[in-house]
Amino acid sequence: MAQRGRGRIAPFLFLERARPALKPMTDTTASAPRAFTLSDFDFALPPALIAQHPASERSASRLLDGRQLPPTDRIFRELPGLLRAGDLLVFNDTRVVKARIFGEKASGGKLELLIERVLPAEARENAAGTAGGTGNEVVAHMKVSKKPLPGSTVHMAGGRHAGGFDATLLSRWPTEDGPLFRFALHGPAGESPWELMERHGHLPLPPYIERQQHTGNDPDAAEDSQRYQTVFARAPGAVAAPTAALHFDESVLAEMAARGIERASVTLHVGAGTFQPVKTENLAEHQMHSEWYEVPLATLAALERCRQRGGRVVAVGTTTVRTLESWARSGQASGDTAIFITPGFAFQVVDVLLTNFHLPKSTLMMLVSAFAGYEHVMALYRHAIAQEYRFFSYGDAMLLERRKMA
Repeated sequence: MAQRGRGRIAPFLFLERARPALKPMTDTTASAPRAFTLSDFDFALPPALIAQHPASERSASRLLDGRQLPPTDRIFRELPGLLRAGDLLVFNDTRVVKARIFGEKASGGKLELLIERVLPAEARENAAGTAGGTGNEVVAHMKVSKKPLPGSTVHMAGGRHAGGFDATLLSRWPTEDGPLFRFALHGPAGESPWELMERHGHLPLPPYIERQQHTGNDPDAAEDSQRYQTVFARAPGAVAAPTAALHFDESVLAEMAARGIERASVTLHVGAGTFQPVKTENLAEHQMHSEWYEVPLATLAALERCRQRGGRVVAVGTTTVRTLESWARSGQASGDTAIFITPGFAFQVVDVLLTNFHLPKSTLMMLVSAFAGYEHVMALYRHAIAQEYRFFSYGDAMLLERRKMA
């Protein structure tokens, strides 16, 4: 969620219809650049492979070692032995907030808000062409049969006079015809949007994780409250977990440290746009969602130490990749990024990627294909499906090395 940036810092440069089956692998040697389309990233995924619950223990999930073909089937707790002393493991330390809140309009019609950002004072000024601010303004997705008009007040979690809070619709966001909605929240005196979400909200689980429909009063499942959060989550602001990091527990982190693998963190507040489908066959026409990120000074120093000693930068998850590569291109240590990584992208920072298995036709499939090579990734996905790996947020992980550009 948006916060004040640190300015420019020069980066260090480091050298449900039927879906098609995954295509047979062809030659992976260098060839003329290929123009990819959305259909290239579509494949048939048996619904039974979509993980509905986490593994019994975080590090008991499976790990597909996909650095070479054929890949090797492993258990996640083997990961420390696959890395090297001197490597730098970079995590996303964002924390998932209870951003999903139920309410109703003055007419009694039901609605649901998914709060994407809490707006800081400087972002509220002139937002969507509107000046001013209450100090409790947020940006949200709104699910409702008929959208209320600007100036309307909706009653969340029963409303302000029934123990909940009210929300006044100010405008669309970030422009007057933008996809999100800007609200001013009115709760008990002194309660921040963060406190209102924590008290009245629910975890915004991905749409493919099936849970009993919320009424707005029932609590989140204890399993989800604990496991849909990383053990090192620190900075509140995400509406989805950085899922590759969900596999780490304290024992794995301790073994990493004992093996001389350094650890650092970045922050990227994962937005709901991560679940939005790509609708254009021509990838160049896709409008990528924007998310706020930060690379702390301590992490910039750790990246330089890693470069000096000849270590590798190991990104835990695609959000970490997007953060580091955004910084490398912009020189901005914090800000908003809408970076869209597709095959042909020249990576500047990340050498090794740990990631989960992603949705067909998703921007994340495009990112991992850009990183490790399209044919290589498709071969790994065929293997994962054949061996019944678990997919998506609560699923298993894979380890990839960056493809050397010809």
